Amino acid sequence: MSPPQETIPFGLILPPTQDELPCDDGVPMETQRHKLQMDLLIDQLIPWLEQREDGYVGGNMFLYFSLAQVRNQDFKGPDFFAVLGVPKKERKSWVVWEEGKAPDVIIELLSQSTAPEDKTNKKLIYQNQVRVPEYFWYDPFNPDDWAGFTLINGSYEPIFPDQFNRLVSQQLGLSLVRWSGSYKTVETVWLRWATSEGEILPTVDELSAQKAEEAQRQAEEAQRQAEEAQQRSQELETLLNLYRQQFGELPESSSDHF
Repeated sequence: MSPPQETIPFGLILPPTQDELPCDDGVPMETQRHKLQMDLLIDQLIPWLEQREDGYVGGNMFLYFSLAQVRNQDFKGPDFFAVLGVPKKERKSWVVWEEGKAPDVIIELLSQSTAPEDKTNKKLIYQNQVRVPEYFWYDPFNPDDWAGFTLINGSYEPIFPDQFNRLVSQQLGLSLVRWSGSYKTVETVWLRWATSEGEILPTVDELSAQKAEEAQRQAEEAQRQAEEAQQRSQELETLLNLYRQQFGELPESSSDHF
């Protein structure tokens, strides 16, 4: 049975699809570091998802979860989200009634202007209306301000850091760690995905760099082996020349043996 349709003020028929809904409000990210942090979280999961037959990762996209939200033109979306068990395809927005499920994990990147909203109203929306199984936040300029929550019996309960100071995502089977290093030439403490064993997931660029380094290492090893073989050949030729100088040419049978 088709869901009832309803006309809203700006002329859309409900329930609209992602093709009919706005997907851009023209509002940029807070800072360059916020944008890079969002990109890093997404970039890490792209190679990880390539090993799966399903899943989607996005960021700074509209998340549509209720028709009232559409009527009110409240189109804000999370900085990062990941969903498993869905087809791999391009999306303009995440429309819950079209996809059949909400994101499994949402991460909001805090700033002075957004932190109060992310820690209160957005948290309640993700808990009560969207029912996101796991919610995390992180301040790129204050790495100590990070937290995670898991939905238990309809309410968010804190995810406490494990013995290695990681926030574990049971939904993805991964963990979030604070990593000091350089990403896109910016040196700071980044929030990054890691395996359950603590191994940092590489980005696409990092994977390419690793493959290039491995190819270079193999080329250097092949060159070293070739040079060693050439040196052994030269040493053998030197020994043969010394033998010839003292004893003449090798006997034919000995030559055949060599």
